[in-house]
Amino acid sequence: MKVVNLKQAILQAWKERWSDYQWAINMKKFFPKGATWDILNLADALLEQAMIGPSPNPLILSYLKYAISSQMVSYSSVLTAISKFDDFSRDLCVQALLDIMDMFCDRLSCHGKAEECIGLCRALLSALHWLLRCTAASAERLREGLEAGTPAAGEKQLAMCLQRLEKTLSSTKNRALLHIAKLEEASSWTAIEHSLLKLGEILANLSNPQLRSQAEQCSTLIRSIPMMLSVHAEQMNKTGFPTVHAVILLEGTMNLTGETQSLVEQLTMVKRMQHIPTPLFVLEIWKACFVGLIESPEGTEELKWTAFTFLKIPQVLVKLKKYSHGDKDFTEDVNCAFEFLLKLTPLLDKADQRCNCDCTNFLLQECGKQGLLSEASVNSLMAKRKADREHAPQQKSGENANIQPNIQLILRAEPTVTNILKTMDADHSKSPEGLLGVLGHMLSGKSLDLLLAAAAATGKLKSFARKFINLNEFTTYGSEESTKPASVRALLFDISFLMLCHVAQTYGSEVILSESRTGADVPFFETWMQTCMPEEGKILNPDHPCFRPDSTKVESLVALLNNSSEMKLVQMKWHEACLSISAAILEILNAWENGVLAFESIQKITDNIKGKVCSLAVCAVAWLVAHVRMLGLDEREKSLQMIRQLAGPLFSENTLQFYNERVVIMNSILERMCADVLQQTATQIKFPSTGVDTMPYWNLLPPKRPIKEVLTDIFAKVLEKGWVDSRSIHIFDTLLHMGGVYWFCNNLIKELLKETRKEHALRAVELLYSIFCLDMQQVTLVLLGHILPGLLTDSSKWHSLMDPPGTALAKLAVWCALSSYSSHKGQASTRQKKRHREDIEDYISLFPLDDVQPSKLMRLLSSNEDDANILSSPTDRSMSSSLSASQLHTVNMRDPLNRVLANLFLLISSILGSRTAGPHTQFVQWFMEECVDCLEQGGRGSVLQFMPFTTVSELVKVSAMSSPKVVLAITDLSLPLGRQVAAKAIAAL
Repeated sequence: MKVVNLKQAILQAWKERWSDYQWAINMKKFFPKGATWDILNLADALLEQAMIGPSPNPLILSYLKYAISSQMVSYSSVLTAISKFDDFSRDLCVQALLDIMDMFCDRLSCHGKAEECIGLCRALLSALHWLLRCTAASAERLREGLEAGTPAAGEKQLAMCLQRLEKTLSSTKNRALLHIAKLEEASSWTAIEHSLLKLGEILANLSNPQLRSQAEQCSTLIRSIPMMLSVHAEQMNKTGFPTVHAVILLEGTMNLTGETQSLVEQLTMVKRMQHIPTPLFVLEIWKACFVGLIESPEGTEELKWTAFTFLKIPQVLVKLKKYSHGDKDFTEDVNCAFEFLLKLTPLLDKADQRCNCDCTNFLLQECGKQGLLSEASVNSLMAKRKADREHAPQQKSGENANIQPNIQLILRAEPTVTNILKTMDADHSKSPEGLLGVLGHMLSGKSLDLLLAAAAATGKLKSFARKFINLNEFTTYGSEESTKPASVRALLFDISFLMLCHVAQTYGSEVILSESRTGADVPFFETWMQTCMPEEGKILNPDHPCFRPDSTKVESLVALLNNSSEMKLVQMKWHEACLSISAAILEILNAWENGVLAFESIQKITDNIKGKVCSLAVCAVAWLVAHVRMLGLDEREKSLQMIRQLAGPLFSENTLQFYNERVVIMNSILERMCADVLQQTATQIKFPSTGVDTMPYWNLLPPKRPIKEVLTDIFAKVLEKGWVDSRSIHIFDTLLHMGGVYWFCNNLIKELLKETRKEHALRAVELLYSIFCLDMQQVTLVLLGHILPGLLTDSSKWHSLMDPPGTALAKLAVWCALSSYSSHKGQASTRQKKRHREDIEDYISLFPLDDVQPSKLMRLLSSNEDDANILSSPTDRSMSSSLSASQLHTVNMRDPLNRVLANLFLLISSILGSRTAGPHTQFVQWFMEECVDCLEQGGRGSVLQFMPFTTVSELVKVSAMSSPKVVLAITDLSLPLGRQVAAKAIAAL
């Protein structure tokens, strides 16, 4: 009965000349309740009947218009029906269809089910295709009309087509619906692109400039649809970016050995989140490098900074160039950054004075070598800087004239590192003397620190350390040897041992540890370092079995130290001696304490220990440090006295080669080892000075002041200054160690929430983000898992979330979430591994896996009797209400960060759905706005996949978030369900 009767009903209405409202009333009588008009294809049937003749039937068209106005038929069914008409030669019919489209094409909506909304997207895509074909046909006819001399008719129809196209496309809502349709039906979009090309070719010959520009505007709008999410305005009004500055200072000061790739990703993330233009971004990197160079303490730190600036940063920029689109543009941006840098004459002059050379010149040469600048740019920039330097304050003629600049030395050290690695690969048994010559040369002056800095900056330090571990392992034991080879072997063992200790203390023990070795495979040095070597934050037990080896070996070592005039070298098992020395020292200490040995005997023993190989003294002091910690105040004297004896050099003719050089390294190792225990026992030991502070960032906290005061003070100073310096970074790091992540993060957030001026609050966010980079993963877990839920669920704290601190906190939370999420699949950096990791169990109890069981967080929400209806408890939520894209992507919810993000978005959803609005609701809006603002160009923000789909419909009720672009940004359009949710929300706007 359906189609035939519908057709008959329309024909009857036409024959009897019913008015439109009469028609509607009678139609409802003919077709009582049941099927909807869309299922009966009413729009299709009306158009089919209206378009039978050469011109449209006005009465039947009036029925269709009435059906549209009274919402008898949906917009999608009308658009689908229109797009089926393809006889473009019937001008009047085409114009009638264009008039019908004009009724609603800029105010499309749909309040039905998600499937109907997706249907509207598809119908609009078909209608766009129809409009393009219609425009092309009209343009073709106009061209033919021009040739025949009758242009007027064709021009009118083309103008109508372009007008409807422009009206349809100028609506952002329509473009958003088309964006979804493009993802739903890729083939239809390809057809649209083909039609667009064809239309472009036809319109290229059009003489009417107004129509041509209108057509170009329409095609631009269509081409912009796939890129709707990738347009971000860059900050052109700012010149300083403290976050970039601080990230560079943090890496240069604390993480020279870090992976270049992770630094590149971190910098790219900051650039994207803060919308920094590339030239200013590169300029900020260089500014931070020069500031780091100028303020670095003399000695190892200065060499590290030099290697970081001249070896590592050019490599970082090479990788950034790959990330940016178009090599040519990036080279121009680097050139532009240098042009800006050259204007900062005082900064460059100060750096030149510190480094005793033209720093910019070296930097430009390195950038030229790496292909970051063209040769012409390098020469032009060099000439400008040369002219500037003529006016720089001159140094006194004799001062530093003969000292070679560190930059030159570092750049020369880099190829030397490669050569040494090759030398170390050779068979050690064939020419040990030759190898000893190379190592001896490395020990002289600051050669070792130069080589280590160059190796660290170029990512070769791990293989450098591995080679020395193998050498050390090779020299632990030698059978059937005479005196000469025995002394060479002792020296090779000693130098490699001291170098490895020095590397571990300067760059962190992670550089030395190998990931895969277990059990018997572990080399001696790794075993010793893990179990016996004192490090910051590592407490050793002096009674640990590692300090208690075989008693017969200990007795023979004690006898050897006490009875012989000097240490035996031939067939000496050095690893056994190093492991036995702790027990031997305990025996000797006991004998001294009980009066069995006199002080002269102790002197002779300590001279024997340090006389030939310094590594024995290092092992002895390592144990003494652990031992002293366990002693009472009055029991420490003799142990400390023994450390003093071991630290002083031995003035004897009978020492092995390179003794003075080895003693210098030994003393710097001992000084670092003893620093902790000497501070705790308020003791002083004078280590022979090399003229340079070996521990420049040690003991920076003022004595007898509460650490909370220190934290607020240092943050206030940093905020006032507007940037973080190396010393402050070290103080923040110490406070983070001492107070723990929650204490550190909570107190700094309290400081942020005190800010009442917008520019101060934003500056605080930029600085806090960079301070949190000290341990971003843990800080993010605490911030999103504990601090934010606490603020959002406690109505007494809502006032603190007002603008500007609330906006600032939302920005900071999003930055931390995005950074942690993008990097947490990678490894934690070396400086973060030392710190205690949060136990995953904490997060599992806080946020249980299944949504049916309420989490501790959600019980918190519903625990307040008075506020019981403020936030609906998720216990009465169905599982589907918290369904999110992350569940469809099967994200691992055992990961603490994923759990914390999922629960934060559940909380956000709960706040949006509650009946009470307030600063916390406003905070949620700012948080979501920032998520949208920081989205990766052309992609979806990874953290938003944890947001329940139901949140989208709640969010669009907030006026500031009710825009089609926001909906597209916050839903995962790669999923069919995501597209349905987005279509439903946008169609209802």
